[in-house]
This record gives sequence, C-alpha cells and structure tokens, in this order.
Amino acid sequence: MKIKYLHTMVRVKDLDATMAFFKLLGLEETRRYDNEGGRFTLVFMAPPGQKDCPVELTYNWDGDDGLPSDSRHFGHLAYEVEDIYATCQHLQDNGVVINRPPRDGHMAFVRSPDNVSVELLQAGKDLPPAEPWASMGNIGHW
Repeated sequence: MKIKYLHTMVRVKDLDATMAFFKLLGLEETRRYDNEGGRFTLVFMAPPGQKDCPVELTYNWDGDDGLPSDSRHFGHLAYEVEDIYATCQHLQDNGVVINRPPRDGHMAFVRSPDNVSVELLQAGKDLPPAEPWASMGNIGHW
C-alpha cells in the first residue's frame, strides 16, 4: 500500500486575517480555488519551497456558524523555524499572543485568528534559555 500526504484543512471565519497570520509565519499562497456554486474558497499556503505540505484554509462565503469556539480538539499545526526567539518576537510585534513562550529555546505555541493551535519548533539544537522568554508564563490555552 502506498500513501501520500496531501494537506491539513482548517475552516476559517476571516480569510484575510488568517492569511495574514500565516504570512507572518513565512507561508505563502501556493494555490487558490473559488467555487461559485458551492460558495466557498480554498487557499493553500506553505513555506517557500515546500508546496507538498500545505495548510488548506477553507472559507465559506456565507459564514460558518459551525466552527467550534476552541479548535484544540483538532490538535495543532507544527512548523520548524530557524530562530524560535526571533520568530516569536516577530509574531508578538505584530499582535500575535505567544500562548506558550519558548522558555526552553525549543518550543512555542500560538493561535491563528480562528483559534487553531500552531506549534513552533527550533530547528537543530535548542537555543540557550533567554529573556524575556525564560521568565514568561503561559497565556490562555495552547
């Protein structure tokens, strides 16, 4: 049996805000599909050069009241980053709450505008603990 990973889909309420969030992470739009009859848009976003592992943002034009208030049951998306401290600072500077700061120089969690949990992992060896991250507590759920 052969199997191939295609994508991870998340439903979004505000396509522009969610795309802006993923662009802050460094993802870019790789494909878009607007379905007039079904009244929805699919936007695929992936890190540069990694079009084979996208997140699919599904936006229903007429709204989607079925979205849960807490998407934690979904699990999370995970991305490896070159410098977890710089990435978290960039996100924080752009209004993103760092729900689980990278106190250990290894892992952090943030949430998208639609409450999707996103894990950030340090590439290679963990960075040495550094302030202000080492002293920060968790905020909300991650």
